[in-house]
Amino acid sequence: MASPSAEARRGEAITLNFVNANIDAVARTMATLTGRNVVVDPRVKGTITLTTERAVTPAVAYSQFLAILRLQGFTVVNAAGLDKIVPEADAKLQGGAVSTNVPVGGGQIATTIFKLSFENANNLLPILSPLISPNNTINVNPGNNSLVITDYADNLNRLGRIIAALDVANATDVELIPVRYAAVTDMAPLLTRLLDSSAGVGGVVTTEASYKTTVIAEPRSNSLIVRAANGARLELVKSLVKRLDTPTLTGPNGDAGNIYVVYLKNADATNLATVLRAAMTGGSSGTTPSPGIPQPGNPQILNTSAQAGGMSGQSSAATAPLTPSAGPSTGGQIQADPSTNSLIITASEPQYRQLRAVIEKLDARRAQVYVESLIAEVNMDKAAEFGIQWQGPIGGKGDSLIGLLGTNFGTSGKNIIQSALGAASGTPVAPGAGLNLGVAARSNGVYFLGFLANFLQTSGAGNILSTPNLITLDNEEAKIVIGQNVPFVTGQFTNTGSGGANGSVNPFQTIERKDVGLTLRVKPQISENGTVKMAIFQEVSSVQPGSINSATGLITNKRTIESHVLVEDGAIIVLGGLLQDEYSGNQDKVPGLGDVPVFGNLFKSESRSRKKTNLMVFLRPVVVRDGASTNALSMDRYDLMRTTQQQSQPVNSSLVPVNESPVLPPLNPTPTPAPAPGAAPASPVARPLFQTAPLPIVNDR
Repeated sequence: MASPSAEARRGEAITLNFVNANIDAVARTMATLTGRNVVVDPRVKGTITLTTERAVTPAVAYSQFLAILRLQGFTVVNAAGLDKIVPEADAKLQGGAVSTNVPVGGGQIATTIFKLSFENANNLLPILSPLISPNNTINVNPGNNSLVITDYADNLNRLGRIIAALDVANATDVELIPVRYAAVTDMAPLLTRLLDSSAGVGGVVTTEASYKTTVIAEPRSNSLIVRAANGARLELVKSLVKRLDTPTLTGPNGDAGNIYVVYLKNADATNLATVLRAAMTGGSSGTTPSPGIPQPGNPQILNTSAQAGGMSGQSSAATAPLTPSAGPSTGGQIQADPSTNSLIITASEPQYRQLRAVIEKLDARRAQVYVESLIAEVNMDKAAEFGIQWQGPIGGKGDSLIGLLGTNFGTSGKNIIQSALGAASGTPVAPGAGLNLGVAARSNGVYFLGFLANFLQTSGAGNILSTPNLITLDNEEAKIVIGQNVPFVTGQFTNTGSGGANGSVNPFQTIERKDVGLTLRVKPQISENGTVKMAIFQEVSSVQPGSINSATGLITNKRTIESHVLVEDGAIIVLGGLLQDEYSGNQDKVPGLGDVPVFGNLFKSESRSRKKTNLMVFLRPVVVRDGASTNALSMDRYDLMRTTQQQSQPVNSSLVPVNESPVLPPLNPTPTPAPAPGAAPASPVARPLFQTAPLPIVNDR
């Protein structure tokens, strides 16, 4: 066994001849030969055999020593200039070297971070995992798309070469394919559907969005912008474009067809046809808008005089159609077909391309505005009454002349006196409200009221919160009415003559019905920076209870706000309100006697009242720009109503066995499975929207 120990021999070529030598002894010898600081873990036990046929350098000898240790299940970890010989299973937990550079080679454990530029790290994980040593690890950091691998240096070198070969750009460069005859706005969706349905044909299927074949229409130059996943997919796109880009059919005289049909997705065909005709002529189309259709900027949203309809000569809003049926527009090169919501364009091919570019911009999905309105009203009333009255006769028993002397204040006192007098005459009258304390005296066998005190204190409070909500398209009017349709008598006629038993012939009344309740009408307009401009009309009306049986007719209380406001998306704005504090006081007294301190309270009646009204109207618009936001908003309100219904269930009772109230059915949480490649999409009625339980079968026999 060669075991050089002199420092003078360090670096010289040596011949190794270790036979069944302890690992600890061989490690000390290698430390002397190479000048390294080697530490052996106490768990490292055993013997090794290491021999060479010829003299080798100390570096080669140390590499062979590391290889023998690896076969025994041990390895060397370098940390801060110290080589630690530890079991291979614990090597990944030691403080080894960490770098982003791939080590050249060697038998030591190291950690390397591989940052990928093109390939997804998750895609390489199943490829590289079998190539890692059993006791070492490989992890993915999705944040910066990198791999963290702990393994032997020589294996890290091999893995680095594999990663470099796989981390290449699979997608091709951007290609611009000109189209001569067809319209690229029609061809791009068709190509996208064909390429998606033919995934896996002529190319590699991948789930990465960056590797999908993308086709974008460029209407200005009538070209297609293509970025394919690979060269084969790009050639497939070019071949499809070549087959589809053919001249239009020719007529009997050889002229090319110039009539095109464009189906719209979001815009209204009739309105868009008018706009396009005006744009082509450079001025007004000469058509007069229908008075029944609201036009942009039309202030009739706030014209409330035309909203109340009578009983005769007017159609009910419940039976009137939502929108009047429009017929096909006539005149000009652009016709509208409302039944299919499409445009029929008669134009040359260059002019059609220009029109199609404008149509694509105008036929975009319009944003919606969800308007939340809050009407908060708090009322507080207080009233108090106090009064003392005196009544008594003047004169003796034998006097021929008898008079009355007394005081009478306020309505309550009168009712008490009328009640006493009515009881004597047989027609009782209800006494006044509050505490009534009276003393009656008897004279000549007749009772009369001698003293009356009245005490009354009332208080009332009301708290009303109304939240009418509605959603409407951008620049479209919406209206919500919650209330009653109350009849108002506008006139009556009675023909008095000799005919009839009562002398009346053909009596009749004319009645006008008006909506009484809560009305909210709003027309929002979304600006480019996200603010919402709104024309608002809000009305809260009610019938005064005291006028229901009045001979003069009904009296309505009405609070109305008409305004134009500018609100940020999702912000709350106060539209207006009423802060009213009303006080009234009344005092009746006997002159002179009522002014005496303390004692004067016996000769007067006093009432006071105070009424406070706080009314505020708030508004909050929320812009809903896509279907996901609309669905989330609807589901939130749906769950709110369903939770409220579940919390309002009646208490179980065996005497009245109706223990359930209606509850909205739960929404179906199961998503629709994606169709297989090339298969037809599932029908929209294949999955029910609601999960409803079957109706119970009641056996009445």
